[in-house]
Amino acid sequence: MLIRQSHTTIYVLDQDRALEFYHGILGLEVRTDMRMEQGFRWLTVGPKAQPDLEIVLMPVQAGPAMDAETAGHLRALLEKGAMGIGVFETDDIQRDYAELSAKGVHFTDPPREHFYGIDAGVRDNSGNWFRLVQRKKG
Repeated sequence: MLIRQSHTTIYVLDQDRALEFYHGILGLEVRTDMRMEQGFRWLTVGPKAQPDLEIVLMPVQAGPAMDAETAGHLRALLEKGAMGIGVFETDDIQRDYAELSAKGVHFTDPPREHFYGIDAGVRDNSGNWFRLVQRKKG
């Protein structure tokens, strides 16, 4: 029986730059950073409040998961900003918007109110977009 999701993957153009963004700027914890067979780097991060979730920062490269042609297509989609990765929740979107903007994070949409709360659009340094959401209370 499936009990929970433990890992999710974000494809990135460069693992070092992605680590700088997700750990250095967003403040996610580094969970695993190790070299494996044939030089493959297993790099995961995660929110402090979710110790059982690991986000794999997966480089776009040919290997067991995809051939070179597919890797090229995926790289092109990332470079165009066409890849979305989901939603990160915050307890204070205005604070995070100000702090992340000051750090040079690219927001595709400023914080706006919706029926579910306030959200903003963000783009990482690989071209992935995601939403930053503060849920309505109650």
